[in-house]
Amino acid sequence: MATLKNLDLNAWFADFTGQFQNLNMQEPGQWPPAPRYVTFILVALLTVGLGWFAVLSDEQSALDAEVQKEPTLKEDFNNKLTQAVNLPELRKQKSQVEEYVLQLEKQLPGKAEMDALLSDINQAGLGRGLQFELFRPSGIVMRDYYAEQPIAIRVTGRYHDIGAFTADVSNLSRIVTLHDLNINVPGVPTGAGTPPRTDTNATLAMDATARTYRYLDPTEVEEQKKAAAAVEKKK
Repeated sequence: MATLKNLDLNAWFADFTGQFQNLNMQEPGQWPPAPRYVTFILVALLTVGLGWFAVLSDEQSALDAEVQKEPTLKEDFNNKLTQAVNLPELRKQKSQVEEYVLQLEKQLPGKAEMDALLSDINQAGLGRGLQFELFRPSGIVMRDYYAEQPIAIRVTGRYHDIGAFTADVSNLSRIVTLHDLNINVPGVPTGAGTPPRTDTNATLAMDATARTYRYLDPTEVEEQKKAAAAVEKKK
């Protein structure tokens, strides 16, 4: 306490500032203590500042980027945790879907079975006493995983027989759909002025497009993918 009371701040400050006068910049090792300590502190602060901007600033940017990813990573973790907890149920559902797809594929004929299916459609009409005036398969339309075979048909027969034929086609073991049905009286033009026919024993004609479908074998699926990739590449 006595030392502090006897300390003359004015004299100390004058001595401190006096050490910075008449410094020889060529001989910093011979400077008084105050300039040397101050210079050391400034150089240390400058070094730390340069190190921060040169090295640590990039690390800080990387840290900020990782911090911004944290919410997304947490959400992804929670989603995967939910899936892991429900994994047995998800596997069961996957098995059910695969079984359902297999059942649908069984309703689609393969390439080798198409001729037999066309024969079944023809026999369904003949079995109902219908006469086929047209049975013309068109070009196959290729889809991603299946092929579509349109067939233009024209049959003649009684009204009820035509109705029974359409029901028989819908009950085939393979998928066959009928489109653009048009029933009329042969030789009589259709139109707004044509009177309706009520005689169910009269001979009628039905024009329609039957569409059947078959699954693609692995080779055809691969060809379809290559063709789609080639089209996409040209765009």
